[in-house]
Amino acid sequence: MFFLYILFALAIITAAICVAPPKAKAWTALAFIGGVSALLAVEAIGVLAGGETARLWLFESLALGCDTGSLDPLSALFVLLIAVGAVASTIYSHGYLRHARDGKSPAHLSLHYLSLTVMSLAMLGVVTSDGGYSFLFFWELMTVASFLLILFDAERREVRRAALAYLIMMHIGFVLLVIGFVRLQVATGSASFAALPSCFAADGFLPLLLVFLAGFGMKAGMFPMHVWLPEAHPAAPSHVSALMSGVMIKTGVYGILRVIAALDTPEALRTTGLIVLAAGIATGLWGVILAAAQNDVKRLLAYSSIENIGVVLIGLGIALLGKAAGNPAMTLCGIAGALLHTLNHSFFKSLLFFGAGNVLTQTGTTSLDALGGTAKNMPLTALLFLIGTAAICALPPLNGFVSELLIYSGMFKGIASGSDTLAAAAGLTALALIGGIVVLAFAKLYGTVFLGAPRSHEAAEATEVDNFRIVAMALPLAGILFVGLFPAQAVGFVVRAAGCFLRTPVAAAQWLLTPTLTAVARTAWLLIAVVAVLAALRRRALRKRTIAQGPTWGCGFTAPNIRMQYTGESFSEGLQSIMPSLTQQNGEGDAVGKSEIFPTSHGFDIRHKDRIDNLFSAWWVELLHQINQRVMRLRTGKINHYILFALAFLILIFILSIFNLL
Repeated sequence: MFFLYILFALAIITAAICVAPPKAKAWTALAFIGGVSALLAVEAIGVLAGGETARLWLFESLALGCDTGSLDPLSALFVLLIAVGAVASTIYSHGYLRHARDGKSPAHLSLHYLSLTVMSLAMLGVVTSDGGYSFLFFWELMTVASFLLILFDAERREVRRAALAYLIMMHIGFVLLVIGFVRLQVATGSASFAALPSCFAADGFLPLLLVFLAGFGMKAGMFPMHVWLPEAHPAAPSHVSALMSGVMIKTGVYGILRVIAALDTPEALRTTGLIVLAAGIATGLWGVILAAAQNDVKRLLAYSSIENIGVVLIGLGIALLGKAAGNPAMTLCGIAGALLHTLNHSFFKSLLFFGAGNVLTQTGTTSLDALGGTAKNMPLTALLFLIGTAAICALPPLNGFVSELLIYSGMFKGIASGSDTLAAAAGLTALALIGGIVVLAFAKLYGTVFLGAPRSHEAAEATEVDNFRIVAMALPLAGILFVGLFPAQAVGFVVRAAGCFLRTPVAAAQWLLTPTLTAVARTAWLLIAVVAVLAALRRRALRKRTIAQGPTWGCGFTAPNIRMQYTGESFSEGLQSIMPSLTQQNGEGDAVGKSEIFPTSHGFDIRHKDRIDNLFSAWWVELLHQINQRVMRLRTGKINHYILFALAFLILIFILSIFNLL
């Protein structure tokens, strides 16, 4: 009966979006997404404020058994994350797709907005399901809807290839999750997350843990299962990229959290902590190094999402090691930092992908080497993108600083107390290295796109975007500022969500972090006050002065031009020594020859492609291509051949039945 209700709701949503005029499809989708999100968000805030867990559904069937959905503090935190991201993406799509309405049919737009609505609601279903087959239903619904969203520009070959690679890898992960839940039901009689502790206690925990970790890690973008992410995000429309990177991959993190929360013995906690920490270090370093090497805005942001998943996993690994060692401070800082960074990444990555979409629609490109100087004509986009850049670089007084400070504190507390000192030191070193390269990558991104002189006439003639997109960007901006300026209140919600991981009462856990968070808030407001005072003094000092403007000093050179600016490739030249071992470099154009004393005009473009892609993605696409070629040979167009195929199939069924193989 539960699934019949779901199908009935999907039918209503489909009918409403299909009959809506093209200009109203975004608002129709927003009505469904916003309505459901608002209802669940109100309930979620109540749960995080100290209310009891809310039961959302309960059904029993002969085939699937008992299946439930509820809203506990952990689910509530992810509901808020999804609600903000989904609503912002839908509002943004109204302005972003304005240029596409003339080139796409009403049916095409209807399918897109239907998929956007289904994906958003399916994600809410994922984080409110208690596990089992309703969880798998919503998980698959989310995957199929996101696949259709990636295919918005399906006429482009690279889009079709990225969508196919995404679909294949997501279904590999889905099969792993099915195996995990079936194994769980066989062992305990229940496929819910609540049955995991007894299953881990009765049997060896590691095989089932690794199956779930791989299944959820595929969606989260964990190394080396990340290769779909830098291909799918650039191929999708920017509001879809924001929803996938800022929100959807967090459902993988949610699944990992549910599984590791069921661990209890010190041996299991320590083993899992080391695995998760190692995965986080590898994911973070691989993602940030390849992000710094990219020369495309959306590919750089996509690899940055992999890096941030690595940061989250480092925090989770530290929390597990602290819990195994009986170190409550280390556990608290690790889990609070990981959960807060999950929320923070949703805010600033959505903001950055929205900014990338603004640049794309106004200039027609996301190539760093074709942009530059756009801040002059797109001041609001440049300012909002700068805030997102500072936040992702963990600069105060913004939200990224707070979450990474908590993770650092957890590692320092582990080292100081002797709790897995080597592991904590490895995480500390990796996180510091990740942070340094992040600053390089985003200084390159912001400086090349928004500063300097325009490298093309499209960049020089860009104009600011419509108000709908600015409003959509304001939603994640509000989250960035709230966490950065009121960290104690934000972390209070996060600590309640982390209650299932902690052995100390929530109130006591919050008290442990209060001094640190109070100092962070005081410093943030002091920094703002100092900047405001300096700005006022500068304005007053310049009020009576005449400001002369002139060309930038060119070290004596009298004819500077745009070719003398840093390009994306030259900015990250310091990393080139390690690039060949991580990427396949594809160059287009011809370089300046050694014999050219007075070189003519040359063009050269370098693309860095992930080497792991050939191991985990490209061969699947090639395999399907080969299978398709062979299957197509059966399409002879002759009826007698098709009758022969049907007869052969019936004979095969008959033979298998005789030998009891069916």
